Amino acid sequence: MVRQKFSKVRHFQLTNGFTLIEILVVMAIIGMLAVMVAPNIFNQQAGAQRDAALSQISALEAALDTHRLDVGEYPDSLEGLRENISNRASWNGPYLRREVPLDPWGYEYVYDSNGREFTLASYGPDGERGGEGDDADVGLQ
Repeated sequence: MVRQKFSKVRHFQLTNGFTLIEILVVMAIIGMLAVMVAPNIFNQQAGAQRDAALSQISALEAALDTHRLDVGEYPDSLEGLRENISNRASWNGPYLRREVPLDPWGYEYVYDSNGREFTLASYGPDGERGGEGDDADVGLQ
């Protein structure tokens, strides 16, 4: 009779929880899944930042075009969309509701204009002109 109690207790202990091997196998599977999924998440974030930059550039382009319709030329700087820097009587701004935004990577947009034409770009995550892949420039050239 003592023997039966011992085998029941032992059986009870074996079915109570996971073994170290089972836990390690599950952790290995989770680790492999994380390694496969993480690059996709980071690529989606880079794509979302690039899309946000293009969206902001489009909004700035619309504001620049409106400024040109009112004043007859593009402003010398993007600040000319918020303030009448050139003191033009036909200036009907501000052409942006808020301050000129930074690009999604925290850099200023690169703007250049001769009054008749303009270029507007973001130098991307590295903040430097040129680049390839994720570091490529975004914008209107």
